[in-house]
Amino acid sequence: MLRIITQRAEARAELRRICDRTHDEQVIHKEATVREVLQAVKRQGDRAVLHYTAEFDRVTLKPEEMRIGGSELDAAYQQVSKNLLDAIRLACRQIEAFHRQRIPKSWVHFGDDETVLGKRYTPVDRAGIYVPGGLAAYPSTVLMNAIPAKVAQVPRIVMMTPPVAEKGVNPAVLVAAQEAGIEEIYRIGGSQAIAALAFGTETIPKVDVITGPGNIYVTLAKKQVYGTVGIDSLAGPSEVLIIADKTANPVYVAADMLAQAEHDQMASAILLTDDSVLARKVVDEVERQLVDHPRRLLTEKAIAHYGLVVVVESLEVAAELSNEFAPEHLELEIADPWDLLNNIRHAGAIFLGSSTPEAVGDYLAGPNHTLPTSGAARYASPLGVETFMKHSSLIQYSESALQKVASAIDTLATAEGLHSHAQSVRLRTQNDPAE
Repeated sequence: MLRIITQRAEARAELRRICDRTHDEQVIHKEATVREVLQAVKRQGDRAVLHYTAEFDRVTLKPEEMRIGGSELDAAYQQVSKNLLDAIRLACRQIEAFHRQRIPKSWVHFGDDETVLGKRYTPVDRAGIYVPGGLAAYPSTVLMNAIPAKVAQVPRIVMMTPPVAEKGVNPAVLVAAQEAGIEEIYRIGGSQAIAALAFGTETIPKVDVITGPGNIYVTLAKKQVYGTVGIDSLAGPSEVLIIADKTANPVYVAADMLAQAEHDQMASAILLTDDSVLARKVVDEVERQLVDHPRRLLTEKAIAHYGLVVVVESLEVAAELSNEFAPEHLELEIADPWDLLNNIRHAGAIFLGSSTPEAVGDYLAGPNHTLPTSGAARYASPLGVETFMKHSSLIQYSESALQKVASAIDTLATAEGLHSHAQSVRLRTQNDPAE
């Protein structure tokens, strides 16, 4: 079921196939559906949102039922265990502490001749957070999206999450939202939720940035509204790549691969190792741990289609293959992970050592678990405080400073045929502005 590959060319081909697994012909048809939803919500507002919620989620809502009220928010606390509440609060503290280290700082530089240059960072006015529902509920996703927005001091944060049977929303999700400081929550999901955030409706405010993962319809909707609003990323199926040597525990490695594969049948779990004995042990251990797995069917499908073990000549080769794949999660289960770290250029999050399973980062270590997927780690970064902020350039020149560069500006503007650009400097620097 879990294949072992020893040829580098074959390994490269398989890694490329796995990386490109979301590029199928079905996407074209789904894009058309999403485009229809977006246009309808843009034109009809609440009416279209409620129509698609009834059609796709099989939940009929009235306009006043879209926003979750205070009594339901309060009741959620009575429906979660003390242990879960304590875990959510611990995660909140850890995630907030990490993200407070990453707040971009405004700066100015005072140069010669009274020139001033700098950057001024400010938050967006409104942020929209999408939290998936359906088969599973993810309070951790709430925390990872909401807390950086709060740390960035976004004035208004709106959360969208799909309703389930009886119009309900998972109480753990509602508790996590409140612990993170979010109380404006709408029981709306799918592409209609993204449309509502992008364009605004009678009930749901238009936002400036939309973050959070979702299914293919949510992802395509975010793609199509980008430009009208900002987005964090286009989240694909989750993936882990593990680089392991002979010191790695095959039981741990197998468990980490299955931890990724159990997300959904499109999830990917890859092992690169320079030890063929370990490779075989991991394959056997994966099969053993799957026997009584509660999500066995789904997890097996992921392992069978997008699981892979590659035996390489060295850890350096493993690092190079990893860079080509640019994994969302990279685990270095080797004797000295810090030595190999210099060889790693592209990865969303890097987990160092055998005592650092991906689950630590998924829940409460502090760094964000919303990460670039499908090779996007080559150019993209994890969600963070910066996602909810933007910067303005600051420029101030004195008369004497402008005088010194006037000729160069004039030359450049003239070369580009932009007369008034040049004139705007000439008028300020010539002796008689009236001439």
